[in-house]
Amino acid sequence: MSNDQYYGGQQYDPYANGTGNTNGNGQPNQGQQSPDVTQTWEGQTWDTTYQPAVSYEQVRADRAQAQQAQQAQQGYQPQQPQQPYEPYASNQASYESYGTPAAYYTEPQPQPQPQSQQEQAHAQAHGHAQAAPAPAYAQDPAPVEREPVPAAAGEAGGPAWSSPTTSGNTRITDAQRARAEGRSPVIEPGMQPAALTAVLGLLIAAGAALGTYGLLLPLVLLQGLTAAGWFRLNGMWPARQGIALAFAGGLAADAVLLATGREHAAAAILGTLGVWVLLCLVLQLRSHADPDERVYGLMATIASAALTVVATGLLGAEPDAVVVGGIAVAAAVLARALPLPGPVSLLAALLASAGAGIAAGGLTDLGTSGALLGLGAGACALIGLRVASYDYPSRFVHMTAGVALPLTAAAPAVYLLGRALV
Repeated sequence: MSNDQYYGGQQYDPYANGTGNTNGNGQPNQGQQSPDVTQTWEGQTWDTTYQPAVSYEQVRADRAQAQQAQQAQQGYQPQQPQQPYEPYASNQASYESYGTPAAYYTEPQPQPQPQSQQEQAHAQAHGHAQAAPAPAYAQDPAPVEREPVPAAAGEAGGPAWSSPTTSGNTRITDAQRARAEGRSPVIEPGMQPAALTAVLGLLIAAGAALGTYGLLLPLVLLQGLTAAGWFRLNGMWPARQGIALAFAGGLAADAVLLATGREHAAAAILGTLGVWVLLCLVLQLRSHADPDERVYGLMATIASAALTVVATGLLGAEPDAVVVGGIAVAAAVLARALPLPGPVSLLAALLASAGAGIAAGGLTDLGTSGALLGLGAGACALIGLRVASYDYPSRFVHMTAGVALPLTAAAPAVYLLGRALV
């Protein structure tokens, strides 16, 4: 509706009669209104009392004109033939497409594969292409089915990984399996570490036969294996500082003994051991670890340093006693590694060490007294072997502590019995 008001078929003009409703100052002129015009509101507004009459013919004419204009705009689009009205079919299809639960829970149907451009061109050239009728409603695309994952490369030539089992991982070590099964914590090193111990014992015997400096090289190797093996045996790895400190204690004892001579071997060994225990205490006091860890590390470091320093006793013992002791230890560990029952294996190892002592004593000045020295050295070697077998040791422990501890434990017996018998 416009602001123009119609009264009696004529447009109302507030300024007809040349009077207007405002004066020159812009204020409404109250005294000069037209007598035939009734002013009901001073501003522009709509008159709601007048409703123009619209005939039915005018409404039809307006609708026909609108339809013609719409057809003129859509004249370029081809008209599609009218489909017969099927109320039940269309309503049923619409209901089945949207209203039924099957439209949401049915299995996805495979979609037809699209034709390539060459196939479409060939079909159009021969007139075999058929236009598919457009669906009444746009359907949601069916979910794409995932292709099966190709088999692993290892399955062709053999499984790359073992299949899951209820019996556990088959790649665990013997110590882990024994701990999981609750078996004895004692695991013997076996034949290979025993063979290495025998080789090292023979090298020590040969070096002692050659002289003091001939014994020094295998002794240093023995001290290094002892320092590393003891820390690993106690579950402390890596412990570079402790291993280096213990190994340095053994080297210091060797140097002091070479400087003072074999006559002062006991003083050199005990003096070096005392100094190294004090050094270990000072270093552990400077540590920032927890108190329990510091105490545990202190005990392991002192024990390792003590063992490496005690091994220096082979350098201070009589050469003939070192020869007999090295051969006796080699025979004892080899006999102990044989697959025999426990008591039988222990008795066989002791007899083997005594027999090796007698044999080696015949080659030296000890004679038959070598049997006693061999038996003592063999017994100490079995004690060291037992220590290296305790608390589920790993393969590394067997190859270090299991090799060195039998010879290191036999060093005091060789030194003391050698001093007594020779």
